Amino acid sequence: MKIIGVKDGDTVEGLYYQFPINIRLEHIDAPEKRQPFGTKSKEKLSDLCFGKNVTIISNGRNGNYDSRGRLISEIILEDGTNVNKEMVKSGLAWYYKKYSSNLEYARLEELAMKNKVGLWSDPNAVSPWSFRK
Repeated sequence: MKIIGVKDGDTVEGLYYQFPINIRLEHIDAPEKRQPFGTKSKEKLSDLCFGKNVTIISNGRNGNYDSRGRLISEIILEDGTNVNKEMVKSGLAWYYKKYSSNLEYARLEELAMKNKVGLWSDPNAVSPWSFRK
């Protein structure tokens, strides 16, 4: 699948054969566009995967879709890099504990926090789920 668009820090558009499909990155939640680091998060995701051929890993036989019809997936680059994990590692996305029990993401978030990278450089960083309320 080729990534043909980046909507924000946790949503991309891929081309599956001739069909565009929206993909929501699993295990993470990125800052909203109007939040601090929202633009940086989108830029990082774009740098990682825009225009590239990727492998999509989605749980469930028919895939796993959210309420907005987006396929919930992990994105893997041709070199094996997990894009979702890179977003957390770089401090440009939160580990989305509410919808994930993957402790590797928790560990990556703790490391980013400890090193004060990305959004963790702000001692008052507000999670996207709190911001949306």
